Amino acid sequence: MTGMTSRLVKSAVLAVLMAIGSNAHAQSSRYDELSTVPLTEGYLSKEDNAKLKDELLFQRAVQSYLWAQPALNIFAMKEGSEKLFGKGYNVLPVWKERLNANTQVTTPNSDVIYAMGYLDLKQDGPMVLEVPPGLQGILDDFFQRPICNPTPVAEKTWYPEPYAKDIWCGDVGLPGPDKGKGANYLVIPPDYQGEIPKDFIVYKSRTYNVFVFWRAFFKDPANLSEPVDLVMKTKIYPLGKKDTAKPMEFPDGSKASPDMLYPTDGSAFDMLSRFIDSEYVDPADADMRGMLASIGIIQGQPFNPDQHARDILDKAGKTAFRIGRAIAYDPPPIVPNTRWYKDRQWVNPFPADTEFTGPSFKYIDLRTGFFALAYSASPAMAVNMAGIGAKYPVAFTDADGDPLSGGKSYKLHLPKDIPAGIFWSVTVYRPDTASGLANGQPFPSLNTMDKPVANADGSYDMYFGPDAPKGHEKNWLKTNPGEGFFAILRLYGPKAPFFDQSWKPGDLEKLQ
Repeated sequence: MTGMTSRLVKSAVLAVLMAIGSNAHAQSSRYDELSTVPLTEGYLSKEDNAKLKDELLFQRAVQSYLWAQPALNIFAMKEGSEKLFGKGYNVLPVWKERLNANTQVTTPNSDVIYAMGYLDLKQDGPMVLEVPPGLQGILDDFFQRPICNPTPVAEKTWYPEPYAKDIWCGDVGLPGPDKGKGANYLVIPPDYQGEIPKDFIVYKSRTYNVFVFWRAFFKDPANLSEPVDLVMKTKIYPLGKKDTAKPMEFPDGSKASPDMLYPTDGSAFDMLSRFIDSEYVDPADADMRGMLASIGIIQGQPFNPDQHARDILDKAGKTAFRIGRAIAYDPPPIVPNTRWYKDRQWVNPFPADTEFTGPSFKYIDLRTGFFALAYSASPAMAVNMAGIGAKYPVAFTDADGDPLSGGKSYKLHLPKDIPAGIFWSVTVYRPDTASGLANGQPFPSLNTMDKPVANADGSYDMYFGPDAPKGHEKNWLKTNPGEGFFAILRLYGPKAPFFDQSWKPGDLEKLQ
């Protein structure tokens, strides 16, 4: 090594060490400063007292956002929907031509017919839902917990442990207590004291607001009338008021561009205040409502922080949003089974039950990460049982562990006999919003019904990138240079080889 080369190497090493030291100092200095605020005769100065209270406001706001992530997501969906389609129990928007990237909502599925509505049990009281045969649906409260039978029922569930065998939760239609035969469901509010009539499947919500989420399957993308007509057979009305109920409305979400994304800045706390004002006061939430009160959110009182507080809340909202992404992309090690495979990159977004229950606690970070990128929960989504519900492996990184980039090209190999009894699909999403990637294609997904081209051995190679690979255009999802993406592999009606891992998808491999 020459003298000049040696000096250059030493200079480079020194620069790296200085950069590392500088970053470590920058990271630790804020915590050092807070932990060494001087106490003079046991007291703080006025300036330090104000500084620590600002820090408390920031920390409480960040934690409030993360705790309320499920509610923020679904309440934003409600407000975005009602702004465009109107408000009321009788308004059930249906994406009649499938959900494309114009609808801004977290990780939607373009490969089924969607209907999403919102009930207000505080305003309208107990609600009857006449569910037609053949639907698959979910009823969640506004913390996105499945709403359940208030008391044990005779019809036994298919749920494995830790779910009860005599309490159905959230599932409607094919995976629910009516088993796809259709039924009349009655949804009652958390403080309901009246008699419960017979001849209903009764679900009791823990919040006044309730999310109605229907899905219907199609066999041919060119013929969607059958599943759309099925969804539109739904009837929703207040208990005992069928004859005087408002007529059902089914606005077409496919012809609109609703923005149903939750805020990523300080305006989240204004939304959270509106949510709290609309909701039941659950004693179980008293501590967290105390956290909200400390940042100015109190039911029945105006939320009107001064400009100084607003500046702090804005930074807190932006920070909490980013923390949610950090958790979702790289789930915390405290949660088991957050990766589907030891030798693959695929993340399991739902490794716990629908309540995110741990051994003696709740996986609150896992809950935050899940609802930062998705909405709705039911046992059929969470359980690992062949033939039940669906599975959703997620790829944020390629085979090398690098974030997926829209300017690069990738190949995903799916071995033959893909273990999906109903259908499988691959969908691409924007990491910053988790909504479908607007890539210029009709939908940001490819599915079984699109009839992608199989290899000679029955396997499939799916392609991602800014340019169509020659000869593989039918198996290609376009991505956008300068914009990252992530991919979800959906397996509806998953089969045993997925769970015993005798079938495993490849990672997304970079192409040269």
